[in-house]
Formats: sequence, structure tokens, C-alpha cells
Amino acid sequence: MAVPPGLPVVIVGGLHADARRAAVARLLADVPGSVVLHHDLATAAAGTVVRTIRDASGILDAGEAPLVNDCACCALREDLVPELERLRDAGGTRLAVVELWDSVEPKAMAEVVTAGGLTVTGVITAVDPALVLPYLGNGDDLADGGLAAAATDQRTVADTFARQLEYAPVLAVADSPEADDEDRELLAQLHPTARQVPIGRDVSADPVDDGLTVPVPRLRPLSPLARAALAGFDVEAAAAAQHPACALLPAEADAHGVTTLVWSRRRPFHPERLYAALEDLTCSAARSRGRFWLADKPDTLFHWDAAGGALCVESAGPWLASLPDAAWEMVPPVRRAAAALDWDAEHGDRCQHLVFTSPGLDRDGLERLLESCLLTDAEYAAGRDAWQRLPHAFDTLLEV
Repeated sequence: MAVPPGLPVVIVGGLHADARRAAVARLLADVPGSVVLHHDLATAAAGTVVRTIRDASGILDAGEAPLVNDCACCALREDLVPELERLRDAGGTRLAVVELWDSVEPKAMAEVVTAGGLTVTGVITAVDPALVLPYLGNGDDLADGGLAAAATDQRTVADTFARQLEYAPVLAVADSPEADDEDRELLAQLHPTARQVPIGRDVSADPVDDGLTVPVPRLRPLSPLARAALAGFDVEAAAAAQHPACALLPAEADAHGVTTLVWSRRRPFHPERLYAALEDLTCSAARSRGRFWLADKPDTLFHWDAAGGALCVESAGPWLASLPDAAWEMVPPVRRAAAALDWDAEHGDRCQHLVFTSPGLDRDGLERLLESCLLTDAEYAAGRDAWQRLPHAFDTLLEV
């Protein structure tokens, strides 16, 4: 695989700062001519974001970017592409590693870099397996830990970590002595399609991928992490894979004390009973996500996203079954393909598809609770007109 012309850019992020720094150091050591661009948002209280550029020998350049609308993350967005363009135009840089500050999410930055006309060849989230469960269970606001990227940042540690983890196709996994089999299994079940690359060890003896051509001089074969950084990344496909209608969610699994339950049904939820059960459902697993439908809003696809004991429910647009045929042409092909694979003669793509992953998951109890929230046989038989007269229990949550 040939590296694209121009300046290859790899994005390395993650709230696990020590693991992230280890991954960046590995890339600097393994790819001659590579540099790291980092914006430190911790200095935002002083009104600026500190930018550094360094290579394996140390800092090459440092500067400041002023806040934009009192937003450190906005300053990062404004400054990132011009700095990458400067590196490209100066020549001599073989790989630009963008090391994101702790709470910055890779999806937004990958889209910024691509929109700027540069090529993202890899997105990597660095993870310490021993910290996965503690971070998923941390419902504190980022602001409480000094990790907010803007004054209006209302994200939590748990939901930020979950998005960082699930967006990246490559996980740089620290060799953590505190991690056990349960920790590693939890990581594997949360993102089963990710390529896990160990870091923090000598990789000089790793096998070479002879199919990868890298336009840099090499004293030794490229490490697996370096190959992952140059493997290529499709920003549009990655964004589509985050949409609840076509996301590649985890499959059923049960190992080392960790369970993933995939719960799918073709009957709508009773809005009032589901609303009453939200707290128990949210706290039943370290992580849960998916899509669902409510009987009183049969045309709306709802997104379920829970971590750290907090749940986000929001509309993700219409079910395709509710759209006229002419509107299907405006829907992305990946969305139409996902709907076709799961089409039902009566309800189309409407369904409940929720995935719960956690150590010690009470699978039977969770299934009973979910089943109790569905319409009963009598309620279902009453038909759609009756369904839409049910209490609109979610209107407050959805700010309708």
C-alpha cells in the first residue's frame, strides 16, 4: 500500500494521557522524519492555546493561538490546518502526528483536517486497559477535572472516553501491569472491530508488511503502530459508522466475566413504561447504545447512548420506512443498505436494537425489564392511532 502524496497525517487521541504519550513516542521513534503537533488546551484560562511541534529529539517550535469566542477547542480548529500546511510546504516532514489534548475527540479533528485538503492516513486512540472501566463509570463533568474544551462544554468523562474509543479503527494498547483478563475482555467487547496494537515494548523484531511502501528511509522494519498510522482512513465512512441506523455495534459475547447483550425486537416501546425504567436500564451496564422506537412517535428513529450512569436520548431523523420513495435518493447509500439488510415486511426498518456491555451484567434481569417496556399484546393490537394517543413521556427529555 503506497502512502498518499503530500503530508500524511495521523491523529492520536485519548483521555489516557500516559498511553497516548507512549503511542506518540513510538511513532516518533519508528518513522524517521516524523514530527508531533500538539495544542495544549490546559492554558486556555490564560486566554491562549499553546502549540508545540517536536520530533524525537525535542521541541522544534512553539507558539500560541488565541482563543476563538472564548473556546479553546475552536482555537485548535482554526490553528491546526494552517500549521499542518506550513509543515507540508516546508518539506522534510514524512509524517505529521497530531497529538490531541485529553478531551478532544478525534472525529471532529479528522473532519477538520480532511476539510482542509490534507490526508488523514490513520486515527488512533491510546488506551490503558486497566482504566477502561473506571473511565466508563466516571459520570463527572469534564469541567470538574479541568478537561473542558470550552466554557460551554457539558460532556462527561464517560461519554467522551466512549466516543474516543469507538471512533478509532486502531487502539494503541498500553502494556499495563494492573490490567487483568476482565479489563482486556471489556476493551475487546466494547470495540470488537478495532485493530489492537500493543505499545510500550521493543517492536524491532516485529514482522514486516511487505505490501506497504513508505517513502522514508528506514533503519528497521516499520512497527505495527507505524503501519496502522499509514494504512489509510475514510472520514466519510467513519462518520456513517457512528450513525445509530447503520453503526457496527458489538455482537453477543460472554467471556472473562464480561457480557455483551444484543436485544432486538419488532414491537414499539410504551413511552411511559420505558421512561420509568430509564434509570435502571442506564445503570445496568457500563456501556449501552443503539436505536429504538416509541409507539407514540412511530416515524422517529431514536438514538440511545449511555455511559457513566448517564443517558443521552435524541432523535436521529426518520425511519426510512416513514419516507416517501422519492426521498430515498437523498439518503446515503450506507443507510439504505443497512435498512435493506434488516427490513421487516410490516414495520420496515423500525426496530429496537440495543446493546449492553458490562462486567457482571444481569442478562436475565435486563431482558425482563426491557420486555416489560414493550407494548402488550392488547396495546399492540389497538393499532397506530391508539399508540399515538399514549402519554408523550419523552417530550420533556427531548425538549419537544
